[in-house]
Amino acid sequence: MIDQVRPADLAAWFAQDADATPVLLDVREPWELQTASVAPAGFTLVAIPMNEIPGRLAELGDGQRIACLCHHGARSQRVAAFLNQNGFDQLANVAGGIDAWSSHDPSVPRY
Repeated sequence: MIDQVRPADLAAWFAQDADATPVLLDVREPWELQTASVAPAGFTLVAIPMNEIPGRLAELGDGQRIACLCHHGARSQRVAAFLNQNGFDQLANVAGGIDAWSSHDPSVPRY
């Protein structure tokens, strides 16, 4: 099962495993990252566009907590499901994506 975590609750989800640095996996396209992005705060930000994930799995550490992020949550949910099928088990989808994040954090532009 893949957890659905609102941006406001992400820090608490990450804190469930204090042994490893958690990852926020942003699966949006480069132009989207330039439009709106988040600053790492207690996590490592990794940006890999959704279509590149299969060829870049080795960049993600096995056993890390990984929260997937996209614009509204649909692409990131599919990536989280793909990661789960490939042996990753500490996964979350950021519910509502960067759009929801921008309503929680006014420093993140909405697009």
